[in-house]
Amino acid sequence: MADLNSTNNQEHTHQTITGIISTGTSTSTVSTTSGNEEEEKELVIKVVEMSEIEKSKVTIMRALVHTQDRWNSKEVSDDVMLRRFLRARDMDVEKASHMFLKYLSWRQSFMPPNGGCFTHSDFPDEIAQNKFFMPGHDKQGRPIALVFGGRHKQNDLDEFKRFVVYVLDKVCARMPRGHEKFVAIGDLQGWGYANCDVRGYLAALSILQVTYFIQSLFIDRYH
Repeated sequence: MADLNSTNNQEHTHQTITGIISTGTSTSTVSTTSGNEEEEKELVIKVVEMSEIEKSKVTIMRALVHTQDRWNSKEVSDDVMLRRFLRARDMDVEKASHMFLKYLSWRQSFMPPNGGCFTHSDFPDEIAQNKFFMPGHDKQGRPIALVFGGRHKQNDLDEFKRFVVYVLDKVCARMPRGHEKFVAIGDLQGWGYANCDVRGYLAALSILQVTYFIQSLFIDRYH
């Protein structure tokens, strides 16, 4: 990993994005960043329990999805994930089920067979650009993703899609149980026309919409 601390004394333009993604429960021990030092900190996370209406709709949705899930997907047993899709569709069971099945179908067709995951060998050109880092967690326990936009170069679109899914899976895997947010910092120093990749940006947004249903997006700009 590159020396991230070396960027602290330079002038940069940053874009910070916090997206809400649902996960699990209660108390987690995470690595939090304070200045240039990392420390272990016990975070007590308050999780909003499911209401009786949510529990009922999750049960109905699971039964509906189960009849159409020809892949026997493990996600069907995940109450929190089902609730996330319900919330994304205003608790409409039919709409949430349709989108959830669309997600399962996409995952089945896009990911490696037999429940596999992507590795660095699936997107060597993207890795070579050295543009993505996960330096730790913030003080609230949210995982941090750091992206250097000025290092991005347009490559094969399918390879870039695999890279985006790999990155999102890695970020979500580092999200403590009970957290629903991650922080993405985009360093735009040196970004110019050569880094402008409209097809790639649209593909990334499409993946977010289909697979992760980020419900809220907060953008702050730092100069």
